[in-house]
Amino acid sequence: MSKKMKTKKSLARRVKITGTGKILHAVTGKRHLKRNKTAVQKRRQALYKSFSPTLELKVKKRLGVA
Repeated sequence: MSKKMKTKKSLARRVKITGTGKILHAVTGKRHLKRNKTAVQKRRQALYKSFSPTLELKVKKRLGVA
């Protein structure tokens, strides 16, 4: 019997898995320098984004979902 792969905890804290199985992550660039960003940019950064299909596979593997 082969060993189970451990979940990458640092990654698990940074992502959110939806009920349908999509993996979402927070948008970068929210911490500082907000004065230079438009209201539209700031609104978009409040949302979560999904990974590209290739990256999603890699992330799922590291989370032990796939």
